[in-house]
Amino acid sequence: MAILISGPTASGKSAAALKLAERFGGAVINADSMQVYRELKLLTARPEPSEMSGIPHHLYGTVEASESYSVGHWLTDVAMALKAAQEMGILPVLVGGTGLYFKALLEGLSPVPDIPLETRELWRERSMSLDAEGLFAELTARDSVMAERLMPSDKQRVVRALEVIESTGVSLAEWQGKPGTPTLQADAVLKLVVAPEREPLCAAIDARFDRMVEEGAIEEVRALVDLGLHPGLPAMRALGVREIAAYLAGTLTLEEGTTKAKTESRRYAKRQMSWTRRFMADWEWFADGSSAVEATSARITK
Repeated sequence: MAILISGPTASGKSAAALKLAERFGGAVINADSMQVYRELKLLTARPEPSEMSGIPHHLYGTVEASESYSVGHWLTDVAMALKAAQEMGILPVLVGGTGLYFKALLEGLSPVPDIPLETRELWRERSMSLDAEGLFAELTARDSVMAERLMPSDKQRVVRALEVIESTGVSLAEWQGKPGTPTLQADAVLKLVVAPEREPLCAAIDARFDRMVEEGAIEEVRALVDLGLHPGLPAMRALGVREIAAYLAGTLTLEEGTTKAKTESRRYAKRQMSWTRRFMADWEWFADGSSAVEATSARITK
């Protein structure tokens, strides 16, 4: 058995995962696409060693920001983490806000061919010169099926769809229709969503960003910017990076950058919830982490 916990940013899902792992002698496994990056400890709210309570944590801070980590990479890594937990006889508790990771975990990943580096570089450059509306117009003209499935504002997935149609001549929708191999069977997991009401969630997002700044997020971004990485890399698109980088460059005041970062974080949480309602409607939903822990504990010990 495994426990899967999803939910928007700042929902309290990580605390719930830790509590369940403590209670049942488990291990916490990261299912968040940004918490894998070593250089983004504060801005991704990665657990501190002092917060882990002696519980094994896997796939946190394991990837360099210079890498373009993907769901395919994560599936390979998480399979190893799950195997290690199984061999040790401990309960795996997977937690994160990247819904696509959970979808791939339970349904498998479609066999999309590797995209040549030159094609990736081409669309990274285009994504910097075109706004979201322009990129979406490109996708609509070249792959109307995928355009119908994506939000115009979701530049990362729009670029991915453009890379695939450019490289293979086949719509990503067609590739995604090909069956994959699940890593976990749906009937062998408990699937939880921690989804607070909008007002308390927005308040939690704002308060957490203030704490991040107080604890050193500005220096974290300064160190990241000093690496001179391509702005199209996933780590450079983490919540708060662009806004703090703009403050460091002198194009925003700290107050302006903070306000903008909070707004973008709230918008991101809204997109997460839209995705979750669409693809995780059959999961068990809870208004907070505590109720998720108690209900799940009762089920396990029944």
